[in-house]
Amino acid sequence: MSNQIQDAYIVAATRTPVAKRNGMFRNVRPDDMLAHVLSAVVGKVPGLDPNEIADVIVGCAMPEAEQGMNVARIGVLLAGLPDTVPGLTINRFCSSGLQAVADAAARIRLGEADVMIAAGTESMTVMPQIMGNKVSLNPAIFEKRENYGIAFGMGLTAEKVAEQWKVSREDQDAFALQSNQRACAAIAAGHFRDEITPYTVRGHMPGEGGTVRVVERVCDTDEGPRADASIETLGKLRPVFAARGSVTAGNSSQMSDGAGAVLLMSEAAVKRYGVTPIARFRSYSVAGVPPQIMGIGPVEAIPRALKAAGVAQADVDWIELNEAFAAQALAVMRQLELDPTKVNPLGGAIALGHPLGATGAIRVATLMNAMQREADLRYGMVSMCIGTGMGAAGLFEKV
Repeated sequence: MSNQIQDAYIVAATRTPVAKRNGMFRNVRPDDMLAHVLSAVVGKVPGLDPNEIADVIVGCAMPEAEQGMNVARIGVLLAGLPDTVPGLTINRFCSSGLQAVADAAARIRLGEADVMIAAGTESMTVMPQIMGNKVSLNPAIFEKRENYGIAFGMGLTAEKVAEQWKVSREDQDAFALQSNQRACAAIAAGHFRDEITPYTVRGHMPGEGGTVRVVERVCDTDEGPRADASIETLGKLRPVFAARGSVTAGNSSQMSDGAGAVLLMSEAAVKRYGVTPIARFRSYSVAGVPPQIMGIGPVEAIPRALKAAGVAQADVDWIELNEAFAAQALAVMRQLELDPTKVNPLGGAIALGHPLGATGAIRVATLMNAMQREADLRYGMVSMCIGTGMGAAGLFEKV
C-alpha cells in the first residue's frame, strides 16, 4: 500500500441503452442489466486479469426486491467474474452511480487498489413507487415544519424551486424541447453508439402445435427521446404535482431502466496492461440543501468540486447536469451562470431518461465517450441533485 495520494484513471466505460419504464426492458431484471455491463466493461481491456479487480461498487437508489440482497455481488457472479471479486451496493439516491465512481477512485488514490469497477443499476419498472415497495416515513418528520420537506415528493420540490427561482412554465417547456431535440440529433449522428453495449431481450411466444418459440430483440438505442416533441404538445400537458403549478410529465425526467459501468485503474495498472486511459478523476463533492428545494443541490456541490481540483468553472468544457426537472436544471444553470452550450450537449434526462441509481455511471460513460470523440474537450463534469436535499458533482480531466 502506498502512503502517497496517486492518480485514478478511467480506462473504460459502457452502459445499456436506457429504456422507458415498462418499455423494452420491462421483462429484464436489474441484476441481469448489471451483469451485462460488468462483463462488457471488463471486455474492453484485453488481457485484463479479473482476479485483480479489488472491488465492484454499485449504486442503486432503491436496493429492494429484484435489485436487493447486495445486487453488486449478485451482478459480479452473474457476470462470470471470479469468486474472488467482491461487490458492494451503495445508495445515495440519484447520485448513487456517481458516488460509486468517486468511492472506487478513492480506493485507488489511497493506494488500496489498482483495479476497481464502479457501476449503477436501476429498474423503475420493477420498483414502480419512487420510494420503494413499502413507504414507511418516520412520524417525527411531521413534528417540526422544517422537516416537512423530507416527505415531499420530488415533483413538489421542483415546484418549490420553480417558485423560488422564478422559472416559468414557458422556459421549462422550451428546455424540455431542447433536451429532446439534442438527444434525437445525437442518436441520428451516432454519438451514443460507442458507449452503449447492446442488450438482447428474449421473450417467449406461442408457436405452432403447442410449441413455444423464443423471440429475440437487440436493444441498442435509448428509448426515451421524442422526435415529435413540440412547444404546442408540451404546452397542453397539465401540471402533475400542484394544481396551479408548472411541472409536467413533459418537462420532468422520465422513469427509466438501465445500467452503466466504469473501469478505473492506478497508474501502475495502466502501465502494466498497456492501456491508454480516457480521463483522470480529479475531484468529487457532495453537499446538503433544504429537502424542500433538493433540486438546487448542484449549486452547492459544483463550486466545491471545482475548488478541490483548483479548476475554474469557465475551464469546464462539458457538463452532464442531470435533468431531474427542467425547473431545477434551469435554476442551477442560472444561479451558477453555467454556459448553456456546455450543459447536456446531447440532451439530458428529460429526453434520455433517469434510472435513478444508475444515472451517474451512465452519464460518466457519456462524458468519457465525448472526451474520446471531441479533441478540444479537457475538463468534464457530472452533477445532479439528490432526494432529501443534496447535490453531487464529479470532475474529470482528459488525458
